[in-house]
Amino acid sequence: MMDLTTLRQFVVVARLEHLSRAADELHVAQPSLSRTIARLESELGTPLFDRTNRLRLNPAGALFRGYVERALGELDAGQRAVAEATEQGAGSVRLAAETFLALTEPIAAFKRAHPTIEIELHQLPADDMPRRLRTQDVDLCVASQPIPSAGLRSAVLLDEPVLVVTPLDHPFAQRKSVRVEELADEPFVIARKGQWQRWLLDRLFAQTGLTPRIVCESDEAAAIQELIRSGLGIGFNPDFARRAVPDYPVARIPVDHPECRRTLSLLWSADANLSTAARLMRTAITSWPWTPPGQGEVRPRRAGP
Repeated sequence: MMDLTTLRQFVVVARLEHLSRAADELHVAQPSLSRTIARLESELGTPLFDRTNRLRLNPAGALFRGYVERALGELDAGQRAVAEATEQGAGSVRLAAETFLALTEPIAAFKRAHPTIEIELHQLPADDMPRRLRTQDVDLCVASQPIPSAGLRSAVLLDEPVLVVTPLDHPFAQRKSVRVEELADEPFVIARKGQWQRWLLDRLFAQTGLTPRIVCESDEAAAIQELIRSGLGIGFNPDFARRAVPDYPVARIPVDHPECRRTLSLLWSADANLSTAARLMRTAITSWPWTPPGQGEVRPRRAGP
């Protein structure tokens, strides 16, 4: 008879598609984990993984994974709801984002207003957010690029220009604007695929039939800024970064293209019964004053939950 431990272990193996890495994450012996998966497949009467060259989830496994993730999500949500209803705690909220740079002040303000609420933060790639929301692994997500909306609800927090960032001695540094075509031969220091800056770069260049010249990919935002400052290449920053760190020694130049913008959105599952803590966090983020007074170029667009 399958139990919760078996199901939770299956989900990890399905996500990693690698027994030894899954065993390390679960802190169990690999032979024991292998036997657990074999028993589960025997009980279901069908293999869940292909084992030819490497372990891969097969169609039956992918189908089963969806049901298991939803079931585990409902159980976790039930536990949280009972704890809240019986006043065993002030509640908790799980917030995910591609980057937390724009969220540090809203989160800090929320924590000051609700000191007993536990905040759990997750850094996630955008393409993983819909699944994690639907399975209730997280309550809320903040994304800087379009997310498939099936089964989700969203509120746009901020729509702002994205600027080209260059060293101070770069030929573009004194320009009032640049065109996408002028960026074709420039070396880019940019985030890896899946991150919003890379999504925007690829999209803008594809529209003009160009291929960006990428000299460095990194997941470290601070490292990207330092490499640009030191002259290795150029990159992208949202207008928010200019306002957050106004004295950083780089030049920031507008791009003459109507779609060179970032839209910051808050998302949650349409089917989830959000906890009180999650609803409070949703209200706090959507009501945050994202646009400073006098910032005419930044277009705030708030939608009620």
